[in-house]
Amino acid sequence: MNSNFFAYPFLESPQDFKPYSQSIPGSDQEIEMIPISGGDFEMGPFQNDQTLIVHVDPFWIGKFEITWDQYDLFVKENISEIELSISVFNNQSDLNVDAISIPTPPYVDMSFGMGKDGFPAINMTHYAAIMFTKWLYIKTGIFYRLPTEAEWEFACRVNHKEINNQLNIGNLSKYAWYKDNSERKYHKVGSKKPSSLGIYDLLGNVSEWTMDQFQTDYTDFFDEPAENPYIKPESLYPRTVRGGSWMDGSQNIACTNRVGSEERWQRRDPQLPKSLWWLTDAPFVGFRIVRPDKQPTTQEMENYWIRAMEAY
Repeated sequence: MNSNFFAYPFLESPQDFKPYSQSIPGSDQEIEMIPISGGDFEMGPFQNDQTLIVHVDPFWIGKFEITWDQYDLFVKENISEIELSISVFNNQSDLNVDAISIPTPPYVDMSFGMGKDGFPAINMTHYAAIMFTKWLYIKTGIFYRLPTEAEWEFACRVNHKEINNQLNIGNLSKYAWYKDNSERKYHKVGSKKPSSLGIYDLLGNVSEWTMDQFQTDYTDFFDEPAENPYIKPESLYPRTVRGGSWMDGSQNIACTNRVGSEERWQRRDPQLPKSLWWLTDAPFVGFRIVRPDKQPTTQEMENYWIRAMEAY
């Protein structure tokens, strides 16, 4: 592994490629987005210390994890409001947005009493996180999605050079909530030190969904250099979460930490079949969103949602 390979090519960005806030119509909520200019890096290590040379295109990533304040707008959405949003912009688009679904009401407090105002949303399934991004497109007319594993790791590595260069508890505790300092609960987003690009909680607090199917032999799926790698989900389990959480020890709080989802994350769900929307045993899982610099075509958006949902 060549530790000097990592490229951080985004000290300079195009003039229109800058931070911005995405307002959610009909609310006072905004999602702050930070630009990542893309480039090449050495991803991993994976099993057997294998690494992969990767290129990712420019994208924006959420400054914070999606909070309950934002996620509950989706959970509590009125279908008539969605239809109104569709009518506002769908005259300029032939995208089939009729397949949007709204979460079923949770039957317990999915925050597990740890707090909601300003705290990261948790316990949503991979499906629910994807549908949130589709709902956000319907509300705003701008395409958002989950990050790929490669995008997530790239953003994390650039943002935490201090930690990557010399991982120690003194540095880590400045940036992350984890087992030793979390007091057995998650914390409000942005309450630790931001990274060098002003992004919060990529490490710790809650682990974050990515788009990918989890594969231990990740490097076997791609040739080098891999262009925007993504492992399309073919089965419900496992899907990949990244970064570690408030429940993890310091050894698992890292830009390379990756975990596959498991059926036991819904162990206490009494429903048959299990809920499409809610986990019952994953208070450590949340997500943040990305926006690709180049917005996809209508057909590419449709293909993304179709592919993302096929395993369900």
